[in-house]
Amino acid sequence: MTQPKSTSTRYRLIQFVSRQPIQLGRFFARLVAALVTALPLSKLSKTIGLNIQIAFPEMDSQHRQQLTKQAIRNELGSYFEFFSIWGSTDAKNIQRIHNIHGEHYFHEALAEKKGVVLIMPHLGTWEVMNAWLAQHTQMTILYKPVKNPDADRFVRDARSRNQANLVPTDESGVRQIFKALKQGGTTVILPDHTPDHGGDMVDYFGIPLASSSLSAKLIQKTKARALLFYAMRNDQDGFDMYVEPINPQIYEGNAEDGTLIIHQTLEQLIRRYPEHYHWSYKRFRANPALKKIYDIDENEALLKVAAVRQQTQQNKDA
Repeated sequence: MTQPKSTSTRYRLIQFVSRQPIQLGRFFARLVAALVTALPLSKLSKTIGLNIQIAFPEMDSQHRQQLTKQAIRNELGSYFEFFSIWGSTDAKNIQRIHNIHGEHYFHEALAEKKGVVLIMPHLGTWEVMNAWLAQHTQMTILYKPVKNPDADRFVRDARSRNQANLVPTDESGVRQIFKALKQGGTTVILPDHTPDHGGDMVDYFGIPLASSSLSAKLIQKTKARALLFYAMRNDQDGFDMYVEPINPQIYEGNAEDGTLIIHQTLEQLIRRYPEHYHWSYKRFRANPALKKIYDIDENEALLKVAAVRQQTQQNKDA
């Protein structure tokens, strides 16, 4: 079916913007970040600031404010980079990866032919890794459509270009991923999302949060190899990619045990690079007592968080 002209025009505009130099996108990201930082009442600034206070209650005010500014700048930089990455050729995106640390872990995992589950947190600029991965393995990825139809078409086109099999975020999609892993394929999971329904209550920065056990179930039921993947920008207009093994205990125990290991791995990584994590996601409302913390006064929200953290520690000590 032919798309309406208006949709086609918007789509071409998105394509045009995406084809601009990545340096230009980073420049605009810095300008927007400066504006957001100068307007501390903006929703983005408030959410990022609150999340950092929740995650690092021991951090002094000066350090926390500096980290918040860095996090805003880096997250907005990643968003602009995504556009450039989606609008570039695979060859261009592969060239943008200047260094790969721990690459042997990935090739060793592929050689086992048991499937590979890549754990990619919302840290840095993860989209740049897709083209590199497509050189080596067939990807099957859960995909939730973007609300804007033009943006959705643009993202689908970009990811399909990497020959990735995009499957829906429902039971049928999960079944396809299980099948792909058993055939030696690869999937990518961003595990730091709150599940739409249910989930295990897992400690994350000292706060029990409803968390998806999908990653752990995939790993434990298929015996696929689990690796932590992430990429961060460098100072040469490119990116450095990192591949790290995950605690082998993830292959043992039940799904809740595995989910805890994944979240411990994420927390350790975020503590190493807090300025590169995307703090805008309202993750901490995934506790029943904290559902409204992003809608109330910050001091009141922090008091509620402190009460949950204290109760959690008391339960551990009991």
